Amino acid sequence: MNEASEPVGTLQVALEHAVRLMAAQPALAAEQAAEILKVAPRQPLARLVMGVARRKLGEMDGSLALLEELAAEQPEWASAHYELGVTLGALGRGDAAVKSLRRALELKPDLSEAWRELADHLDALGDDEGADIARLRNISTSVHDPRLMKAAAAMGENRIPVAEALLREHLKQHPTDVAAIRMFAEVAVRLGRYRAAEDLLTRAVELAPGFSAARHNLALVRHRRNKPVAALRDVEQLLAIDARNPGYRNLHAAILSGIGEYDRALAVYEKLLAEYPAQPKAWMSFGHALKTAGRQEESIATYRKAIALEPRLGEAYWSLANLKTFRFSAKEILAMERALARDDLSNDDRLHFHFALGKAREDDGAYAESFRHYSDGNRLRRAVSRYSADETTEHVARSKAIFTRGFFTARAGWGCPDADPIFVVGLPRSGSTLIEQILASHSQVEGTMELPDIGVIARALGDRQSRADESRYPEVLAELDAARFRALGEQYLEQTRIQRKTQAPFFIDKMPNNWAHVALIHLALPNAKIIDARRHPLACCWSGYKQQFARGQNFTYDLTDIGRYYRDYVELMAHFDRVLPGRVHRVIYEALVGDTETEVHRVLEYCNIQFEPTCLRFYETERAVRTASSEQVRRPINREGIDQWRHFEPWLEPLRTVLGPVLDTYPSTPDFAT
Repeated sequence: MNEASEPVGTLQVALEHAVRLMAAQPALAAEQAAEILKVAPRQPLARLVMGVARRKLGEMDGSLALLEELAAEQPEWASAHYELGVTLGALGRGDAAVKSLRRALELKPDLSEAWRELADHLDALGDDEGADIARLRNISTSVHDPRLMKAAAAMGENRIPVAEALLREHLKQHPTDVAAIRMFAEVAVRLGRYRAAEDLLTRAVELAPGFSAARHNLALVRHRRNKPVAALRDVEQLLAIDARNPGYRNLHAAILSGIGEYDRALAVYEKLLAEYPAQPKAWMSFGHALKTAGRQEESIATYRKAIALEPRLGEAYWSLANLKTFRFSAKEILAMERALARDDLSNDDRLHFHFALGKAREDDGAYAESFRHYSDGNRLRRAVSRYSADETTEHVARSKAIFTRGFFTARAGWGCPDADPIFVVGLPRSGSTLIEQILASHSQVEGTMELPDIGVIARALGDRQSRADESRYPEVLAELDAARFRALGEQYLEQTRIQRKTQAPFFIDKMPNNWAHVALIHLALPNAKIIDARRHPLACCWSGYKQQFARGQNFTYDLTDIGRYYRDYVELMAHFDRVLPGRVHRVIYEALVGDTETEVHRVLEYCNIQFEPTCLRFYETERAVRTASSEQVRRPINREGIDQWRHFEPWLEPLRTVLGPVLDTYPSTPDFAT
């Protein structure tokens, strides 16, 4: 009998041998366990080894049956619940896997591999905060160096400066310690230093190409930094090793959605939901993707499924409200009011309920109650925002000081000459999605989405490491030569190429905040078109105030902040009208609604594109739309939204006051001091 089939020495020695075989030779481990079980049929560790070995050998049903029985018999054994959780996950029973993993961690909180496994499942469920916490616990329980343990403890207690100092000192002495590098990257993420985090994680995977946890972190950071090509490459490399990993698959779907590959993303979400059918946030993510793809009825059913699973999930109700054309039933309104009355509701759920009820009461004509809900929701959101209106005002003043007519004359002809991009700038809720839909209905123009690339380039030029630092942008633009501006234009085109799915010569970048970067756009891409979408100040600001944005647009959660932002935007655009006359084409929303054909002809003429009748039948164009107006632009133009703000006029005095002459002179522009 060979050594794998005959128990060696004592039972304890045989068990240790079976465990050692498990890592690289599961078939031999199974044989060893079988021999032990002949002598001791109910021996727990031998049965555990057998269950794990069967899983590794692809005998999933046998593994599950054995581990379920073992966990039931040994309810206080963390390893049994952990291995059962892994097997359940491999079988696509994600909800049950999470339950088993949580039980294992209740019994043994320092079970590092269980935290890692749980983090991957929480990613798939859309529980980003829970996944981040689980990953941190994975790090803190997996390190054994005393210095790293101290740093991990500091991170767990949110003493980030202490953790940073400990890790920095450790890496001076041990610069190739990949575990420490990964922890230091986590510190960088906590501090918002995503570029530093990416550099650290890149170094970690260079040193240890098989360090999957670091590569997963790297893919997440690159996704957040709007590097979809690199992030997709990372996650596909991970999936090649572990195709069923739920965290990898969820990130894959998110990246695919971000580059407009909605059919592929939906297919991933559908498979994940088959494994996590009882997870409301997973259903909600699926609903978002369906909405973007224009499958409205399916998205409504999916959001309602999320609500049925978790009635306190405020974001699911807001997602319904955010369809704009959706109307809540009396029963749904009552359910939201009851949820708000609970004292165990998180602030995030609470603010989403307020925004959803604001929309519901507005639809009912109960405007005072509607305003109260909008106001309460905005107050909660503003409390966690770090937006500074003074920074925006300062950016405008600094831009006006630098970007004179002479500045641009001296740099005429610089930049990348390609004319592919059409930028639509302004404020959110200004009619920009309507302009995009009209242009994207032309055979020569492709609609994409709100692309963050210009903002990313501007932040990189600013070289701001933390909020306490002063950005070098926009002044740094004065230091760049013609070759650098050309390179920046080419960089933008290369980065956005993944968003282009057709052969159309032109594409639209509808990021509204790019009004702050008109100078950069002009210098890097002098032949790109820039369209300024402008709407009545009170209508635009009020529409933004009652919108709960998924991310960014933090100026919208206070009436004074949004009024100042609108005023600053108008001032800077007026400056560019003076120093670059004719460079920007302005579309007044009310004029577009009132005489659509004339305004469409004007826009196309500015873009040097021949008129096509499909631009007037834009609502027939089938394409994904990723903004709050997605359902509205799938209908013919109407005047429905022009004067909606007037219902709330009694409460808008703070907004009127801060807008001042910008409101009084609209649609003209007041004279600003130069």
